[in-house]
Amino acid sequence: MQVILLERVAKLGQMGEVVKVKEGFARNYLLPQGKALRASEANIKAFEERKAELAARNDESRAEAEALAAKLDGQTFVIIRSASDAGALYGSVTPRDAAEVANAEGFAIERRQVVLTGPIKDLGLHEVRVHLHPEVDVTIKLNVARSAEEAELQASGKSIQELAAEADAAADFEIAELFDDIGSAGRDEDEAAN
Repeated sequence: MQVILLERVAKLGQMGEVVKVKEGFARNYLLPQGKALRASEANIKAFEERKAELAARNDESRAEAEALAAKLDGQTFVIIRSASDAGALYGSVTPRDAAEVANAEGFAIERRQVVLTGPIKDLGLHEVRVHLHPEVDVTIKLNVARSAEEAELQASGKSIQELAAEADAAADFEIAELFDDIGSAGRDEDEAAN
């Protein structure tokens, strides 16, 4: 099916281009979302008449997206979740979670704008792309932690696994010292008895 694009569509084309797409993609996504029209003579003529209006609307929405991008780019948001001692989450962080935490801090983004490359299923800092406009993308960081204190530690550069390893090493050292003290006390008693 041939359609004329009413706005830039990633990996497809620019506004005003006539492109060939699969029927399902056009029928289920492009046409209902208002991103394209069927490429008939009447629609092409109507597009030419509305081209200036569509370009102005696109420029306006891009300017709004760029203003938001200037504030949002590089922001870090804390998400508190339950997790195992190894750092594996009980569940995962979804685009909805990222959008909700950003909205709670005053940024107006929708969950469909959050692009995850894969599921977030462990504690730590995760970079996430936010698609604000077909021509404007930004990157935010999600700091997934079990508590606010843990989030602060992760933000300073320490991972939960490193902290757990340090705690285990300290506990092993204390146990070794305790056994050394017990062993030397036993030797002192043996020497005193001789």
